[in-house]
Amino acid sequence: MSLRVAFIGFQHGHILSLYRLLADRKDTEIVAACEENPGTRASLAEAGVTVTHDSYARMLSEVECDIVACGDWFGIRGERIIQALERGCHVIGDKPLCTSLDELQTIEALAKEKNRRVGCMLDLCDLGPYIKLREMIRGNRVGGGRNPAVGEVHTITFLGQHPLLYRKRPAWYFQPGKHGGTINDIAVHGIDSIPWLTGRRLVEVTAARGWCAGFSQHPNFQNGAVLMLRMDNGGAVLGDVSYLSSDRHGYQMAPYWRYTIAGSEGVIETHCSAPCVTLWRHDTEAVIEEPVAPNRVGGYFDDFVRDISGDPNPENGLHTRRVIESSRMALQAQQAADSGAFPRALG
Repeated sequence: MSLRVAFIGFQHGHILSLYRLLADRKDTEIVAACEENPGTRASLAEAGVTVTHDSYARMLSEVECDIVACGDWFGIRGERIIQALERGCHVIGDKPLCTSLDELQTIEALAKEKNRRVGCMLDLCDLGPYIKLREMIRGNRVGGGRNPAVGEVHTITFLGQHPLLYRKRPAWYFQPGKHGGTINDIAVHGIDSIPWLTGRRLVEVTAARGWCAGFSQHPNFQNGAVLMLRMDNGGAVLGDVSYLSSDRHGYQMAPYWRYTIAGSEGVIETHCSAPCVTLWRHDTEAVIEEPVAPNRVGGYFDDFVRDISGDPNPENGLHTRRVIESSRMALQAQQAADSGAFPRALG
């Protein structure tokens, strides 16, 4: 039987990829779509979305569904997801899932109380460069060998800078209370990926900062955002997720989601659009380049369906516990940046 999915909110374009994905799947049926903003609602027909409701409360009362998918503006997502869980639905949201730790605590408690599952569109780990990177770091070295490519991981640098694309980006981004901070917005991808890539836990926000870097139009918007984290072996993670990348070059620059990872046996690196993963080991002068793996298109939703069915993949999968843990760490890092209170324990 198909899983019945109702959508709430399309004010961030990421949610359109989920809508299109589910429209093509045989195991899902889109039964409703709600957009309360008139301007956004008017644009959705061109995007291929059939809007059925202009009131979320009415949609929840009228439509029988198994899953509610949320892509609304960031500051309202937690409330939307909580309402869906209270009704007894599974939920999947675009990232960030919510913008406060109190909301996340309520989401976690309701999911447990109602025995519902929580998914998130954390799709970075579905991309071929990072699938191959994980294989090499966690044991599958070149030539089918089982020695980890870089040995024990000691430092990680991830560069997730985005173009701001001001005036193309939705206006709500810059309205007080609607965005919730750039670390929570973007760094959640890096925070989620590191334990998956390396097997190491993140245990501390050593330092974090979000600030306005010369963006005079909206001096309260954090277009600058950097953080430093500590791993459970004492290693360090440096991340830059500022909205300072080149608008002209968009998402095609090599630094876009570039990971450079140094360990006891060498250094390994790749990025979002790389054709290979590059490895420099201490024991050879040769530069090793391994082709990236195939993308796992829609993998985050496959994991969500497995979680709903009671068969989550604890090692590789994006299950409820991982979604909650990654969201919590991103919110804690954002809170540390906003308050200047660090170091701060994670988890």
